[in-house]
Amino acid sequence: MTATNYRQLTQAISANLAPLHQTQPGVMKGFGEMGKAAMAGGALDPKTKELIALAVGVAARCDGCIGFHAKALARLGASVEEVHEALGVAIYMGGGPVAMYAANAVAAFDEFTAPAPQPA
Repeated sequence: MTATNYRQLTQAISANLAPLHQTQPGVMKGFGEMGKAAMAGGALDPKTKELIALAVGVAARCDGCIGFHAKALARLGASVEEVHEALGVAIYMGGGPVAMYAANAVAAFDEFTAPAPQPA
């Protein structure tokens, strides 16, 4: 099994979505607006919503979702304990296959909370 570099994955996905932003601007704008509305603070704070999103991404076995939500959680200052606890719920709900993706989410969160590699 090859380890995923989530920084590279999220950058590649963003680049690969660029043509859809050009050819499907309404759809992509609508998706972005839905995301902003869903993640805005309310009864649940944005970090809690990102923890839920990471758990759902793990349960859906979506590497891109894992990358983007782990990155957001790192930006929001989530603790390792918070991330691992959310992943525990995802594992409970999804069983063995989800446990494998939870391991990927741990790697993604670790990658985004580690200092960025410096160019040579």
